Amino acid sequence: MPVRILAIESSCDETAAAVCIDGCIISNIVAGQKVHEQYGGVVPELASRAHMQHIVPVVDTALKNAGICMAEINAVGYTQSPGLIGSLLVGGQFAKSLALSQNIPLIAVHHMQAHVLANLIDTPKPAFPFLCLTVSGGHTQIIQCNSPLSMKVIGETIDDAAGEAFDKSAKLLGLPYPGGPLIDQHAQNGNGKRFNFPKPHVEGLDFSFSGLKTSIVYFLQQAGKSVNYKQGQQVDKIEQENFISENLSDICASIQDRIISILLDKLEKAVSQTGIQSVCLAGGVSANSGLRKEFLTLAEQKGWNAHIPSFEYCTDNAGMIAITAYYKYVENQYSNYTTPSSARANW
Repeated sequence: MPVRILAIESSCDETAAAVCIDGCIISNIVAGQKVHEQYGGVVPELASRAHMQHIVPVVDTALKNAGICMAEINAVGYTQSPGLIGSLLVGGQFAKSLALSQNIPLIAVHHMQAHVLANLIDTPKPAFPFLCLTVSGGHTQIIQCNSPLSMKVIGETIDDAAGEAFDKSAKLLGLPYPGGPLIDQHAQNGNGKRFNFPKPHVEGLDFSFSGLKTSIVYFLQQAGKSVNYKQGQQVDKIEQENFISENLSDICASIQDRIISILLDKLEKAVSQTGIQSVCLAGGVSANSGLRKEFLTLAEQKGWNAHIPSFEYCTDNAGMIAITAYYKYVENQYSNYTTPSSARANW
């Protein structure tokens, strides 16, 4: 009999549902939340309320698009952590109710594990073991994946995430939320070597982006007159805005190039240390066109076996939750739906 999994993702500001049959994603529905745009970032309370509005129609659409009914589902998977606690609770309690109503297993999924396993959705799939550079708004990690359910973090950020560096830079440049994709868009028309932002010196395979963000702040305060950590005399606001407007593409390209170089330098070091030649990208920032291009170029130069999920499986989605829940179902790794593990903001 086929294994049919319904999965729900609600860790941040996307309400998503997907259906997976025997490890294949049949439907993958995502509803965004535009209410946060006016605030320049996600407002947790508003996100929770929007999830409550969206979750029923999103799940219903996922089931209809897959051509099955709830009675045919074998298990319900959901994002347990990490994420916004209110958002996680909406998805988790809804998933629990569905599982209880059908008397089927409930499967809790770690959001970052799901990002890694998004690489197993499309074919060809990466061979085990593989290294995964997982980059999102809240996480930057290098993960050694030995099997679908056996992973080890071998490098991570000691302060800020790469996605946060993108978003913060976009806000400093006056770009609307969400700004990370807009930096990517402007960077495509710019010279990434025009402005030289500093590269952090961090031992091992760990990352750091707080110093880079600080240097960008000082750079813009001085309207590009210099790039250093000493705050000079702040120029007139109009002069600063004119400088940004006239050089926006080059600034975006230079910021993006530095972030990408930090990421790929550490990945190259991880491959050298582990000897693992199969490498993957994952997380919301893996949708960045510059990172995808440079990742594949480096992989070709080094002879790596490279994999990147399709765009729809890079940002938050339920397809990656479904594929992870499928592998956990096969191994009978269920949650007790009468007393399921609680949602956790951090894990």
